[in-house]
Amino acid sequence: MAISAIKVLVVDDSAFMRLLISDILNADKDLEVIDTASDGKIAIEKTQELQPDVVVLDMNMGNHDGLHAIKGIMKARPTPILILSSVGNSSLEPIFEGFNLGAVDYLNKPDTKQKNLRQISSEIIKKTKQVSNANLASLLSKRKKENINPHVFSKELNYDIIAIGSSTGGPTAVEEVIKHLPSNLTVPVLIVQHMPENFIPAFVARLDKITSLKVIVGHPNIKPAAGMIIVAPAHANMIISDDKKKKIAFTDEVFRDFNNPSVNAMMLSVAKQYGGRTIGVILTGMGKDGALGLKAIKDAGGHTIAQSKETCTIFGMPKAAGDVGQSTSLYH
Repeated sequence: MAISAIKVLVVDDSAFMRLLISDILNADKDLEVIDTASDGKIAIEKTQELQPDVVVLDMNMGNHDGLHAIKGIMKARPTPILILSSVGNSSLEPIFEGFNLGAVDYLNKPDTKQKNLRQISSEIIKKTKQVSNANLASLLSKRKKENINPHVFSKELNYDIIAIGSSTGGPTAVEEVIKHLPSNLTVPVLIVQHMPENFIPAFVARLDKITSLKVIVGHPNIKPAAGMIIVAPAHANMIISDDKKKKIAFTDEVFRDFNNPSVNAMMLSVAKQYGGRTIGVILTGMGKDGALGLKAIKDAGGHTIAQSKETCTIFGMPKAAGDVGQSTSLYH
């Protein structure tokens, strides 16, 4: 029995871009563009009528923009959304707001859209397929949660560091984790989030606003300290230095599953330097990055946590972490 193609609705205010994006997607046998829309209002209506598997959505569209579309689609007929827009070239806040409203992932259009969009054809196809498999129930449930945990933390904590890795769907998941950390956290937190390089400073600034803890971008020679949250930059693989100083460093080593930034790079170094006094966490994401690192933390005697399938946007990375054989707690 033949497998049906993934049905795509393309939303862009430019007729040329709608045609070009449709052409790129239809070139893949697993994808079928069933229709297009020129603004957010029409996108909401066509999503209800045609029931696509995924919506590929621009953000800048006059009166009924991408945020209007995301909000309306999630209310009328929740559908996985990939934001494909050049808005990230000037401001990232609309993208993060889109994530909070329920969009799954983002891909940046080049500055000169018509000239260069075909240069990222393979990425557009890959991301569209990934987003179509997203668990929307988990995304929508995260938006309703509030931090009801008292901000207290035992000084007798048996761990010295927390290492977190995530990818697709991760920005929202990471925000939820950070919001629930106590204000008197006595250990540092390292975060590797698969994300374009220009996103990291805005992501860090956003996290810094939602917690009383200090959130910074990692750079060489920083000494991880209590209550400090260090987010890996996206141009290098961040590690803990292989010496007694235990400072942030970068490595030129290439990792099979993902690079710049690599979750495995960070977690393998943390396991080596902190051993059993490590808490390792793998959140939502596509692929296998982090599985080897989390196993190393477990083998060293640390505590390992993988996000549950029910709450993951994409269950790839947590599943891979479980498949390599370690016993983990499930984060809901």
